[in-house]
Amino acid sequence: MADLFDKQFEKNLKRIAPLADKMRPKNFDGFFGQNELVGTDSPLRQAIQSDNLASLIFWGPPGSGKTTLARIIAEKTKAHFAKFSAVTSGVKDIRNAIADARDRLKFSQRKTILFIDEIHRFNKIQQDALLPYVEDGTIVLIGATTENPSFEIISPLLSRSVVYVLKSLDNKAMEKIIFSALKNKENGMGKLKMKISKKALEKLVAYADGDARIGLNGLEFTCRYLKKENIKIIKEENLAKILEKHALRYDKEYA
Repeated sequence: MADLFDKQFEKNLKRIAPLADKMRPKNFDGFFGQNELVGTDSPLRQAIQSDNLASLIFWGPPGSGKTTLARIIAEKTKAHFAKFSAVTSGVKDIRNAIADARDRLKFSQRKTILFIDEIHRFNKIQQDALLPYVEDGTIVLIGATTENPSFEIISPLLSRSVVYVLKSLDNKAMEKIIFSALKNKENGMGKLKMKISKKALEKLVAYADGDARIGLNGLEFTCRYLKKENIKIIKEENLAKILEKHALRYDKEYA
């Protein structure tokens, strides 16, 4: 019975999730940007595809693809994938996860990838708790951070990890992300059958400023607003007004 309710909860959560979450790709076919990092012949891409990863730190600005890369690794790897947020998880949670990882390795010879979002929010004691298990191979650590790892992550943990730097997404990548979301009928806005003018697209890309999450949230708000007005083409002249309302709404929510 619990499994049934869990599945229904996950289904409901997916239905109401923001567009940025719905459009998060599960493979490299839908991942746009960061070509230097995850291009076909890149060491990281090959390591992911061969399921031969060392511990990693993804450092980059919001919306650049850090969590998405972790999700792609989760889909590609044969290891167990456990996700934690440094905001809500403590030492006890990590120790429980490591105990499970040890049992998994002992009884089924299966590795565990431990993904910690916003790892820079972990203090020294919390990071120290990870160190022995990264060192002995009990876990493969993947940390995501918007802060310089040299200042926020303890040296012993940093020396046992490979740091990859992600950049803000360029305009070409942002355009591909927006078009993909606009056309996708399953997870995107495709069912609304909307189009976007070149000038409006340029404005939306500039508004996103290299952050895929901001761009997709802006697109979602715009499409839903225009749907109520029975407008099928996103134009520059109405985009500015709509995005201003979008920004005001978020300012009010998070003030």
